[in-house]
Amino acid sequence: MGKMITAILAIAVISGAAYYALNHASRGASPEGTSQAKRQLDNVRGAASRIESDADQRARDLESKMGDGQ
Repeated sequence: MGKMITAILAIAVISGAAYYALNHASRGASPEGTSQAKRQLDNVRGAASRIESDADQRARDLESKMGDGQ
């Protein structure tokens, strides 16, 4: 019974520390409040959007070329 209580308390302490670290960590934050991870994610989203629009444009170009030959 004592081991179970100790395990539950250990999990609670670890969870609390992880919660605090994730929500209150200020390392990597720029003065305007955005973290490096958020900026990187925004850059990835922008790149994905550009890649998708380029692929759509190539598909439209290919479709128009195939339609011209008929």
